[in-house]
Amino acid sequence: MKIIMLSAILYSAISLVSCNQSSSQPIAMSEEIIPAGVKTDTATFGTGCFWCTEAVFQELKGVLKVTSGYSGGTVKNPSYEQVCTGTTGHAECLQIIYDPQLISFDELLEVFWEVHDPTTLNRQGNDVGTQYRSVIFYHDARQKKKAEEYKARLDTSGAYNNPIVTEITPFSYFYAAENYHQDYYRLHGSQPYCTFVIRPKVEKFEKVFKNKLKAPAKP
Repeated sequence: MKIIMLSAILYSAISLVSCNQSSSQPIAMSEEIIPAGVKTDTATFGTGCFWCTEAVFQELKGVLKVTSGYSGGTVKNPSYEQVCTGTTGHAECLQIIYDPQLISFDELLEVFWEVHDPTTLNRQGNDVGTQYRSVIFYHDARQKKKAEEYKARLDTSGAYNNPIVTEITPFSYFYAAENYHQDYYRLHGSQPYCTFVIRPKVEKFEKVFKNKLKAPAKP
């Protein structure tokens, strides 16, 4: 009986885990060095909790830097706590600096739609609120056209049982999140949220996109 009760308690605790948690331990943001002379481009995506998908995009060949942050709202320099209230208009998002010679915006869009549920309005799993909305902040007309075309193709393909609600909106400004949010999975991989929520996403992604991954770092 004790074993059953402990299992039930553990399951309940895991099911309630969400991105809406803060950390009191500040951690220095990792510095990604972008090679000199490399022509880069930028993509900004909201896929719900930035902890969940930061680790995915970091593994892609051609992606040079991924920063977790906030965009789409009206409050300047918002804090995580402010964004979590759902009143700032901001979405948790990722700003991705990439080398278009190695990975295209179309390929990033493919990963974007694969790693979250674009049919749930203002929600990803236990994370609920406009700050967790599915959104593409396009940086130019080319990105807007590609995003709209891709979304339309997915909707008509029957890939999802429900309509895609991903918002496609012009990029305005990006605010980097607090340091303790950066490289979250890399630094906290053993924590329950990482183990039970993020790791399955990463493992699924690695199987589907194994040909697009960076080479493992040499020891």
